[in-house]
Amino acid sequence: MKKTILLFFLLCALRATVAAQTEKRWIKHQIATLAGTTMHGRGYVDKGVEKAARYIGRKYREFGLLPFTADSTYFQDFSFPVNTFPGAMSLKLQRKAMKPGEDFIVNAASASYFTDKIRVQKIDLSEVKDSLGWNNIKKDFRYSRAYLLEHYDTLANYLHFNSRSFAQSLPMGLFIIPRHGKITWTVATDTTAATIFYVEDTVMPRRIRKLAAQVQHRFVASHTCHNVLGFIPGTEHPDSFLVFSAHFDHLGEMGKNIVFPGAHDNASGTALMLYLGHYFAAHPQPYSIAFMAFSGEEAGLIGSDYYTRHPVFPLNTIRLVINLDMTGDATNGITVVNAVEQKKAFSLLKELNEKGAYLPEIKERSQSRNSDHYHFSEKGVPAIFIYGNGTKPYYHDVFDKAQEISLEHIDDLARLLIEFVLAI
Repeated sequence: MKKTILLFFLLCALRATVAAQTEKRWIKHQIATLAGTTMHGRGYVDKGVEKAARYIGRKYREFGLLPFTADSTYFQDFSFPVNTFPGAMSLKLQRKAMKPGEDFIVNAASASYFTDKIRVQKIDLSEVKDSLGWNNIKKDFRYSRAYLLEHYDTLANYLHFNSRSFAQSLPMGLFIIPRHGKITWTVATDTTAATIFYVEDTVMPRRIRKLAAQVQHRFVASHTCHNVLGFIPGTEHPDSFLVFSAHFDHLGEMGKNIVFPGAHDNASGTALMLYLGHYFAAHPQPYSIAFMAFSGEEAGLIGSDYYTRHPVFPLNTIRLVINLDMTGDATNGITVVNAVEQKKAFSLLKELNEKGAYLPEIKERSQSRNSDHYHFSEKGVPAIFIYGNGTKPYYHDVFDKAQEISLEHIDDLARLLIEFVLAI
Protein backbone atom coordinates (compact mmCIF):
# COMPACT_ATOMS: atom_id res chain seq x y z
CA MET A 1 0.00 0.00 0.00
CA LYS A 2 2.79 2.41 0.92
CA LYS A 3 4.55 1.63 -2.36
CA THR A 4 1.34 2.37 -4.29
CA ILE A 5 0.88 5.73 -2.58
CA LEU A 6 4.54 6.63 -3.15
CA LEU A 7 4.22 5.67 -6.81
CA PHE A 8 1.10 7.82 -7.12
CA PHE A 9 2.88 10.89 -5.75
CA LEU A 10 5.91 10.26 -7.94
CA LEU A 11 3.68 10.08 -11.01
CA CYS A 12 1.96 13.34 -10.02
CA ALA A 13 5.33 15.02 -9.55
CA LEU A 14 6.50 13.69 -12.93
CA ARG A 15 3.37 14.98 -14.67
CA ALA A 16 3.85 18.41 -13.08
CA THR A 17 7.49 18.49 -14.22
CA VAL A 18 6.57 17.47 -17.78
CA ALA A 19 3.78 20.07 -17.86
CA ALA A 20 6.19 22.79 -16.66
CA GLN A 21 8.74 21.84 -19.30
CA THR A 22 6.04 21.89 -21.98
CA GLU A 23 4.89 25.35 -20.87
CA LYS A 24 8.43 26.68 -20.91
CA ARG A 25 9.18 25.18 -24.35
CA TRP A 26 5.95 26.67 -25.77
CA ILE A 27 6.71 30.12 -24.40
CA LYS A 28 10.35 29.88 -25.52
CA HIS A 29 9.24 29.13 -29.07
CA GLN A 30 6.95 32.15 -29.12
CA ILE A 31 9.74 34.42 -27.86
CA ALA A 32 12.15 33.05 -30.47
CA THR A 33 9.60 33.70 -33.20
CA LEU A 34 8.72 37.23 -32.09
CA ALA A 35 12.40 38.14 -31.59
CA GLY A 36 13.52 36.35 -34.76
CA THR A 37 15.05 37.90 -37.85
CA THR A 38 11.82 37.82 -39.86
CA MET A 39 10.22 40.30 -37.43
CA HIS A 40 12.97 42.92 -37.98
CA GLY A 41 12.92 43.98 -34.35
CA ARG A 42 9.12 44.58 -34.47
CA GLY A 43 9.75 48.19 -35.44
CA TYR A 44 8.97 50.57 -38.25
CA VAL A 45 11.36 49.37 -40.97
CA ASP A 46 10.65 46.38 -43.25
CA LYS A 47 7.11 46.11 -41.80
CA GLY A 48 8.44 44.53 -38.61
CA VAL A 49 5.67 45.69 -36.30
CA GLU A 50 3.06 44.80 -38.94
CA LYS A 51 4.39 41.23 -39.25
CA ALA A 52 4.29 40.80 -35.48
CA ALA A 53 0.69 42.05 -35.32
CA ARG A 54 -0.39 39.58 -38.00
CA TYR A 55 1.38 36.73 -36.21
CA ILE A 56 -0.43 37.50 -32.96
CA GLY A 57 -3.74 37.72 -34.83
CA ARG A 58 -3.16 34.26 -36.32
CA LYS A 59 -2.47 32.87 -32.85
CA TYR A 60 -5.69 34.39 -31.50
CA ARG A 61 -7.62 32.69 -34.31
CA GLU A 62 -5.81 29.39 -33.72
CA PHE A 63 -6.74 29.46 -30.01
CA GLY A 64 -10.37 30.35 -30.75
CA LEU A 65 -10.37 33.88 -29.30
CA LEU A 66 -13.22 36.03 -30.58
CA PRO A 67 -12.56 39.41 -32.24
CA PHE A 68 -14.21 42.61 -31.09
CA THR A 69 -14.21 44.05 -34.61
CA ALA A 70 -16.93 43.52 -37.19
CA ASP A 71 -14.37 42.54 -39.86
CA SER A 72 -12.95 39.75 -37.63
CA THR A 73 -9.32 40.93 -38.00
CA TYR A 74 -8.61 41.49 -34.28
CA PHE A 75 -7.00 44.82 -35.31
CA GLN A 76 -7.63 48.26 -33.88
CA ASP A 77 -5.83 50.69 -36.20
CA PHE A 78 -4.20 53.96 -35.21
CA SER A 79 -1.31 56.03 -36.54
CA PHE A 80 1.48 58.28 -35.32
CA PRO A 81 4.66 59.91 -36.68
CA VAL A 82 7.96 58.04 -36.38
CA ASN A 83 11.57 58.63 -37.41
CA THR A 84 13.22 55.60 -39.03
CA PHE A 85 16.65 54.53 -40.29
CA PRO A 86 16.11 52.17 -43.23
CA GLY A 87 19.48 52.54 -44.98
CA ALA A 88 23.11 53.46 -44.43
CA MET A 89 24.47 53.52 -40.87
CA SER A 90 28.21 53.80 -40.25
CA LEU A 91 30.78 55.80 -38.31
CA LYS A 92 34.56 55.80 -38.64
CA LEU A 93 36.70 57.82 -36.21
CA GLN A 94 40.13 58.41 -37.66
CA ARG A 95 40.60 55.00 -39.33
CA LYS A 96 38.69 53.01 -36.73
CA ALA A 97 35.29 51.71 -37.75
CA MET A 98 32.76 51.82 -34.91
CA LYS A 99 30.30 48.95 -34.56
CA PRO A 100 26.71 50.24 -34.81
CA GLY A 101 24.56 49.21 -31.87
CA GLU A 102 27.60 48.16 -29.83
CA ASP A 103 30.06 51.06 -30.05
CA PHE A 104 27.57 53.73 -31.02
CA ILE A 105 23.92 54.60 -31.54
CA VAL A 106 22.36 57.61 -33.24
CA ASN A 107 19.90 59.85 -31.51
CA ALA A 108 16.57 58.41 -32.61
CA ALA A 109 15.40 61.78 -33.96
CA SER A 110 18.56 62.38 -36.03
CA ALA A 111 18.54 63.65 -39.61
CA SER A 112 20.47 62.13 -42.51
CA TYR A 113 24.15 62.93 -42.98
CA PHE A 114 26.74 61.62 -45.47
CA THR A 115 30.45 62.41 -45.48
CA ASP A 116 33.55 60.50 -46.59
CA LYS A 117 35.83 62.78 -44.60
CA ILE A 118 35.17 65.71 -42.34
CA ARG A 119 37.26 67.63 -39.84
CA VAL A 120 36.45 67.19 -36.15
CA GLN A 121 36.57 70.01 -33.60
CA LYS A 122 36.53 69.24 -29.89
CA ILE A 123 34.31 71.41 -27.66
CA ASP A 124 34.58 71.28 -23.86
CA LEU A 125 31.15 71.98 -22.35
CA SER A 126 32.24 71.77 -18.71
CA GLU A 127 32.59 75.53 -18.35
CA VAL A 128 29.23 76.41 -19.91
CA LYS A 129 26.92 77.31 -17.06
CA ASP A 130 24.08 79.25 -18.69
CA SER A 131 22.06 79.54 -21.88
CA LEU A 132 24.03 82.63 -22.97
CA GLY A 133 27.27 80.67 -22.98
CA TRP A 134 25.63 77.80 -24.83
CA ASN A 135 24.18 80.15 -27.45
CA ASN A 136 27.60 81.73 -27.98
CA ILE A 137 29.09 78.29 -28.69
CA LYS A 138 26.26 77.38 -31.06
CA LYS A 139 26.85 80.50 -33.13
CA ASP A 140 30.15 79.08 -34.33
CA PHE A 141 28.83 75.66 -35.38
CA ARG A 142 29.21 74.97 -39.10
CA TYR A 143 27.64 72.24 -41.18
CA SER A 144 30.98 71.52 -42.88
CA ARG A 145 32.61 70.42 -39.62
CA ALA A 146 31.84 67.71 -37.03
CA TYR A 147 31.91 68.52 -33.32
CA LEU A 148 33.00 66.30 -30.46
CA LEU A 149 31.04 67.56 -27.43
CA GLU A 150 32.82 66.64 -24.22
CA HIS A 151 31.21 66.85 -20.75
CA TYR A 152 27.69 66.98 -22.17
CA ASP A 153 26.31 65.87 -18.78
CA THR A 154 27.65 69.00 -17.09
CA LEU A 155 25.86 71.25 -19.57
CA ALA A 156 22.68 69.19 -19.31
CA ASN A 157 22.67 69.55 -15.52
CA TYR A 158 23.16 73.30 -15.64
CA LEU A 159 20.53 73.94 -18.32
CA HIS A 160 18.15 71.11 -17.29
CA PHE A 161 18.44 69.44 -20.69
CA ASN A 162 17.30 65.91 -21.34
CA SER A 163 18.53 64.06 -24.42
CA ARG A 164 15.48 65.14 -26.44
CA SER A 165 15.58 68.84 -25.58
CA PHE A 166 19.35 68.95 -26.08
CA ALA A 167 19.04 67.35 -29.52
CA GLN A 168 16.38 69.87 -30.47
CA SER A 169 18.64 72.73 -29.42
CA LEU A 170 21.38 71.76 -31.89
CA PRO A 171 21.58 73.25 -35.38
CA MET A 172 21.97 71.28 -38.60
CA GLY A 173 25.26 69.38 -38.53
CA LEU A 174 27.13 66.36 -37.18
CA PHE A 175 27.82 65.90 -33.46
CA ILE A 176 29.61 63.22 -31.41
CA ILE A 177 28.75 62.78 -27.73
CA PRO A 178 30.92 60.36 -25.70
CA ARG A 179 29.02 58.05 -23.34
CA HIS A 180 30.44 55.85 -20.61
CA GLY A 181 28.81 52.49 -19.91
CA LYS A 182 25.69 50.99 -21.42
CA ILE A 183 24.19 52.73 -24.45
CA THR A 184 20.49 52.24 -25.12
CA TRP A 185 18.33 53.18 -28.08
CA THR A 186 14.73 54.33 -28.34
CA VAL A 187 12.03 55.44 -30.80
CA ALA A 188 11.42 59.08 -31.77
CA THR A 189 8.17 60.55 -33.03
CA ASP A 190 9.88 63.71 -34.28
CA THR A 191 13.09 64.65 -36.05
CA THR A 192 15.87 67.16 -35.45
CA ALA A 193 18.06 69.30 -37.68
CA ALA A 194 21.17 67.68 -36.24
CA THR A 195 22.70 64.22 -36.66
CA ILE A 196 23.94 62.99 -33.30
CA PHE A 197 26.10 59.97 -32.49
CA TYR A 198 26.44 58.66 -28.93
CA VAL A 199 29.74 56.76 -28.78
CA GLU A 200 31.04 54.49 -26.02
CA ASP A 201 34.06 56.43 -24.74
CA THR A 202 36.23 53.37 -24.08
CA VAL A 203 36.38 52.46 -27.79
CA MET A 204 37.06 55.96 -29.11
CA PRO A 205 40.57 56.80 -30.42
CA ARG A 206 42.51 59.13 -28.17
CA ARG A 207 42.79 61.77 -30.88
CA ILE A 208 40.05 62.32 -33.41
CA ARG A 209 40.82 64.82 -36.14
CA LYS A 210 38.70 63.40 -38.95
CA LEU A 211 35.75 61.10 -39.34
CA ALA A 212 33.50 59.52 -41.94
CA ALA A 213 29.80 58.92 -41.38
CA GLN A 214 26.69 57.73 -43.16
CA VAL A 215 23.19 58.02 -41.73
CA GLN A 216 20.02 57.68 -43.76
CA HIS A 217 16.81 58.61 -42.02
CA ARG A 218 13.21 58.61 -43.21
CA PHE A 219 10.56 60.49 -41.28
CA VAL A 220 7.12 58.90 -41.60
CA ALA A 221 4.46 61.47 -40.78
CA SER A 222 1.71 58.90 -40.25
CA HIS A 223 2.64 55.27 -39.66
CA THR A 224 -0.34 52.94 -39.27
CA CYS A 225 -0.09 50.43 -36.44
CA HIS A 226 -2.46 47.96 -34.83
CA ASN A 227 -3.53 46.96 -31.37
CA VAL A 228 -4.44 43.25 -31.54
CA LEU A 229 -7.54 42.54 -29.46
CA GLY A 230 -9.40 39.31 -28.74
CA PHE A 231 -11.47 37.76 -25.96
CA ILE A 232 -12.95 34.65 -24.43
CA PRO A 233 -16.61 35.18 -23.46
CA GLY A 234 -17.57 34.51 -19.86
CA THR A 235 -19.88 31.59 -19.17
CA GLU A 236 -21.92 33.46 -16.54
CA HIS A 237 -20.96 37.16 -16.65
CA PRO A 238 -19.93 37.95 -20.25
CA ASP A 239 -20.14 41.71 -19.68
CA SER A 240 -17.54 41.64 -16.91
CA PHE A 241 -13.90 41.56 -18.06
CA LEU A 242 -10.47 40.64 -16.84
CA VAL A 243 -7.75 41.95 -19.18
CA PHE A 244 -4.28 40.60 -19.91
CA SER A 245 -2.12 43.02 -21.88
CA ALA A 246 1.41 43.20 -23.28
CA HIS A 247 3.12 45.41 -25.84
CA PHE A 248 4.58 43.59 -28.82
CA ASP A 249 6.41 46.44 -30.58
CA HIS A 250 10.10 47.14 -30.10
CA LEU A 251 12.80 49.41 -31.55
CA GLY A 252 13.26 47.74 -34.91
CA GLU A 253 16.32 48.46 -37.02
CA MET A 254 19.04 51.13 -36.89
CA GLY A 255 20.28 50.85 -40.46
CA LYS A 256 20.13 47.91 -42.83
CA ASN A 257 21.87 45.30 -40.70
CA ILE A 258 21.44 46.37 -37.08
CA VAL A 259 18.43 44.80 -35.36
CA PHE A 260 17.20 45.31 -31.81
CA PRO A 261 15.46 41.94 -31.23
CA GLY A 262 13.57 42.86 -28.05
CA ALA A 263 13.34 39.31 -26.69
CA HIS A 264 12.95 40.26 -23.02
CA ASP A 265 11.32 43.60 -23.92
CA ASN A 266 8.74 42.51 -24.77
CA ALA A 267 8.55 39.31 -26.75
CA SER A 268 8.58 37.62 -23.33
CA GLY A 269 5.49 39.39 -22.00
CA THR A 270 3.68 38.89 -25.31
CA ALA A 271 4.55 35.18 -25.30
CA LEU A 272 3.28 34.79 -21.73
CA MET A 273 0.06 36.62 -22.65
CA LEU A 274 -0.38 34.27 -25.64
CA TYR A 275 0.14 31.25 -23.41
CA LEU A 276 -2.59 32.48 -21.06
CA GLY A 277 -4.87 33.07 -24.05
CA HIS A 278 -4.24 29.52 -25.19
CA TYR A 279 -4.95 28.15 -21.71
CA PHE A 280 -8.12 30.10 -20.96
CA ALA A 281 -9.56 29.47 -24.42
CA ALA A 282 -9.64 25.82 -23.33
CA HIS A 283 -10.78 26.72 -19.80
CA PRO A 284 -13.40 29.51 -20.01
CA GLN A 285 -14.19 31.39 -16.83
CA PRO A 286 -17.47 32.83 -15.46
CA TYR A 287 -16.42 36.33 -16.63
CA SER A 288 -14.88 37.31 -19.96
CA ILE A 289 -11.12 37.52 -20.42
CA ALA A 290 -9.71 39.97 -22.98
CA PHE A 291 -6.22 39.82 -24.44
CA MET A 292 -4.76 43.11 -25.64
CA ALA A 293 -1.46 43.24 -27.52
CA PHE A 294 -0.47 46.89 -27.79
CA SER A 295 1.76 48.58 -30.33
CA GLY A 296 3.44 51.98 -30.05
CA GLU A 297 4.56 51.42 -26.45
CA GLU A 298 8.21 52.20 -27.17
CA ALA A 299 7.20 55.45 -28.85
CA GLY A 300 5.43 56.63 -25.70
CA LEU A 301 2.59 54.24 -24.69
CA ILE A 302 0.73 55.36 -27.82
CA GLY A 303 -1.26 52.18 -28.47
CA SER A 304 -2.66 51.84 -24.96
CA ASP A 305 -3.39 55.57 -24.85
CA TYR A 306 -5.35 55.25 -28.09
CA TYR A 307 -7.23 52.22 -26.74
CA THR A 308 -8.31 53.89 -23.52
CA ARG A 309 -9.64 56.81 -25.57
CA HIS A 310 -11.37 54.44 -28.02
CA PRO A 311 -12.31 51.34 -25.99
CA VAL A 312 -14.12 48.48 -27.73
CA PHE A 313 -16.18 47.80 -24.61
CA PRO A 314 -16.90 50.07 -21.61
CA LEU A 315 -13.85 50.65 -19.39
CA ASN A 316 -16.02 50.45 -16.29
CA THR A 317 -16.71 46.76 -17.01
CA ILE A 318 -13.03 45.89 -16.46
CA ARG A 319 -12.41 44.22 -13.11
CA LEU A 320 -8.61 44.33 -13.47
CA VAL A 321 -5.91 44.86 -16.10
CA ILE A 322 -2.80 42.67 -15.71
CA ASN A 323 -0.06 44.11 -17.89
CA LEU A 324 2.95 41.85 -18.65
CA ASP A 325 6.21 43.51 -19.70
CA MET A 326 9.74 41.99 -19.52
CA THR A 327 8.80 38.71 -17.88
CA GLY A 328 11.46 36.51 -19.52
CA ASP A 329 13.62 36.21 -16.41
CA ALA A 330 12.16 36.01 -12.90
CA THR A 331 15.25 34.54 -11.22
CA ASN A 332 14.67 36.86 -8.28
CA GLY A 333 10.89 36.90 -8.54
CA ILE A 334 8.67 39.69 -9.87
CA THR A 335 7.74 43.27 -9.11
CA VAL A 336 4.13 44.45 -9.19
CA VAL A 337 3.67 48.10 -10.17
CA ASN A 338 0.51 49.70 -8.74
CA ALA A 339 0.66 47.22 -5.87
CA VAL A 340 0.18 50.06 -3.41
CA GLU A 341 -2.90 51.31 -5.26
CA GLN A 342 -4.32 47.80 -5.88
CA LYS A 343 -3.75 46.29 -2.44
CA LYS A 344 -6.42 43.60 -2.75
CA ALA A 345 -4.99 42.17 -5.99
CA PHE A 346 -1.43 42.36 -4.66
CA SER A 347 -2.36 40.64 -1.39
CA LEU A 348 -4.05 37.82 -3.30
CA LEU A 349 -0.96 37.33 -5.50
CA LYS A 350 1.25 37.20 -2.40
CA GLU A 351 -1.06 34.75 -0.64
CA LEU A 352 -1.23 32.40 -3.64
CA ASN A 353 2.52 32.58 -4.13
CA GLU A 354 3.19 31.66 -0.52
CA LYS A 355 0.84 28.68 -0.75
CA GLY A 356 2.16 27.44 -4.09
CA ALA A 357 5.83 28.42 -3.65
CA TYR A 358 5.93 29.63 -7.25
CA LEU A 359 8.35 32.58 -7.13
CA PRO A 360 11.22 33.51 -4.78
CA GLU A 361 9.75 36.93 -4.05
CA ILE A 362 7.01 39.35 -5.08
CA LYS A 363 7.97 42.99 -4.61
CA GLU A 364 5.57 45.90 -4.51
CA ARG A 365 5.92 49.24 -6.26
CA SER A 366 3.61 52.24 -6.50
CA GLN A 367 2.18 53.81 -9.66
CA SER A 368 4.64 54.51 -12.46
CA ARG A 369 4.31 55.65 -16.07
CA ASN A 370 6.53 52.87 -17.38
CA SER A 371 4.20 50.57 -19.33
CA ASP A 372 0.74 50.15 -20.81
CA HIS A 373 -1.11 49.80 -17.50
CA TYR A 374 -0.64 53.54 -16.96
CA HIS A 375 -3.40 54.96 -19.18
CA PHE A 376 -5.91 52.48 -17.75
CA SER A 377 -5.02 53.65 -14.25
CA GLU A 378 -5.41 57.27 -15.32
CA LYS A 379 -8.92 56.45 -16.51
CA GLY A 380 -9.77 54.94 -13.13
CA VAL A 381 -9.51 51.31 -14.27
CA PRO A 382 -7.89 48.92 -11.72
CA ALA A 383 -4.57 47.89 -13.26
CA ILE A 384 -1.27 46.31 -12.27
CA PHE A 385 1.97 45.83 -14.19
CA ILE A 386 4.16 42.77 -13.61
CA TYR A 387 7.82 42.51 -14.63
CA GLY A 388 10.50 39.94 -13.84
CA ASN A 389 13.45 40.62 -11.57
CA GLY A 390 16.14 39.00 -13.70
CA THR A 391 19.90 39.01 -13.70
CA LYS A 392 20.96 40.07 -17.19
CA PRO A 393 21.31 43.76 -18.07
CA TYR A 394 20.12 43.60 -21.68
CA TYR A 395 17.58 46.33 -22.34
CA HIS A 396 16.99 48.46 -25.45
CA ASP A 397 20.18 47.13 -26.96
CA VAL A 398 21.26 44.68 -29.66
CA PHE A 399 22.03 41.98 -27.08
CA ASP A 400 18.40 41.42 -26.00
CA LYS A 401 18.17 38.15 -27.94
CA ALA A 402 16.03 35.07 -27.40
CA GLN A 403 19.02 32.89 -26.54
CA GLU A 404 19.99 35.29 -23.75
CA ILE A 405 16.73 34.88 -21.84
CA SER A 406 16.91 32.45 -18.92
CA LEU A 407 13.12 31.86 -18.73
CA GLU A 408 13.73 31.23 -15.05
CA HIS A 409 10.36 30.83 -13.27
CA ILE A 410 8.34 31.88 -16.33
CA ASP A 411 6.34 28.63 -16.05
CA ASP A 412 5.83 29.32 -12.33
CA LEU A 413 4.61 32.83 -13.14
CA ALA A 414 2.18 31.39 -15.69
CA ARG A 415 0.74 28.99 -13.10
CA LEU A 416 0.54 31.72 -10.48
CA LEU A 417 -1.44 33.93 -12.87
CA ILE A 418 -3.79 31.06 -13.70
CA GLU A 419 -4.35 30.45 -9.97
CA PHE A 420 -4.90 34.19 -9.54
CA VAL A 421 -7.61 34.23 -12.21
CA LEU A 422 -9.31 31.18 -10.72
CA ALA A 423 -9.23 32.79 -7.27
CA ILE A 424 -10.79 36.02 -8.52
